[in-house]
Amino acid sequence: MKGKRLLITGGSGFIGTNMVQHFLDEGISLCNLDWNRPLSREHDPYWRECDVMDTEGMLQVFNEFEPTHVVHLAARTDTEEQEDMDAYVQNHEGTRRLLDVVKKCPGIERLVVTSTQFVCEAGYQPKDDLDFKPFTLYGETKRLTELATREAGLSCPWTIVRPTTIWGPWSLRYRDVMFKVMRKGLYFHPSRRRVIRSYGYVGNVVWQVHRILESPVDQVAGKVFYVGDPPIVLNEWVEEVSRRLTGRPVRYMPAILVQLLAWTGDVLKFMGIGFPITSGRFRSMTSDYITPMDRTEKVLGTAPYSMAEGVQRTVEWYDAGSERIEPLKRKVVGKDQR
Repeated sequence: MKGKRLLITGGSGFIGTNMVQHFLDEGISLCNLDWNRPLSREHDPYWRECDVMDTEGMLQVFNEFEPTHVVHLAARTDTEEQEDMDAYVQNHEGTRRLLDVVKKCPGIERLVVTSTQFVCEAGYQPKDDLDFKPFTLYGETKRLTELATREAGLSCPWTIVRPTTIWGPWSLRYRDVMFKVMRKGLYFHPSRRRVIRSYGYVGNVVWQVHRILESPVDQVAGKVFYVGDPPIVLNEWVEEVSRRLTGRPVRYMPAILVQLLAWTGDVLKFMGIGFPITSGRFRSMTSDYITPMDRTEKVLGTAPYSMAEGVQRTVEWYDAGSERIEPLKRKVVGKDQR
């Protein structure tokens, strides 16, 4: 990608921060289009404040920066909202507006659009790239995102990526929940049952996206790739984190007791009080969730970072002043923008 110009939407978030840093280290000319200030203050010079719902604003940024490559990360990524589809309007409608802008910029050579593994529920193995079974509103909006990409009539090659559960430096969710609790000696894992999950170290995800942008067009155009690592035994990952973070093995608790704590967390969450575990987190700790990674490894190759290397880098980031990083503030999209 030497000599190319990369625009990343959502470069102020967790994955985006890692991606911005990676491509800066590679010497790539870069622009981060995001309505939030970057998590890393070192990235401020590359940030253009803009909402993906603002078509004219995006077009102005695109025309001024003249990107050759675009990675679309911008989205609301939590799964908390279960009733109001408009709460996630930035995802599908924002993507549609971004695609309209891309079509007006003939200099764009490659586009990567970010979806999610949650377009299919846990345990469901899709028969093809158009076989969906979302189980949350967030997953449904990403299904619509994928369809919008396919139907946009783009002249440039496009690729869809579906991140698995991603972890690593700049993840404030892991910083504020798992790491903080584990460091205080309050973390208990629900039973020793073998749980298989599709997780991904963020450095490997960024590497995979970079590979997509540089791969021969016929290998990646119009394709869907799950990005992350091969499925892991969750307990092994948790043990590695505990060893690096505390120097001690993980403590285990009968699953039924953790379930009771999770129900308590649900009640406290309803009351607006934070708690380390809820039913959603309990399910993710005790349920298999395996995504098909064969195509990713076949086309892109083996990602460079081992689980141990990823955990070490994440703990080093955690101990190097991560507590000073302020979380991004969620903004509400006005009805006039929907």
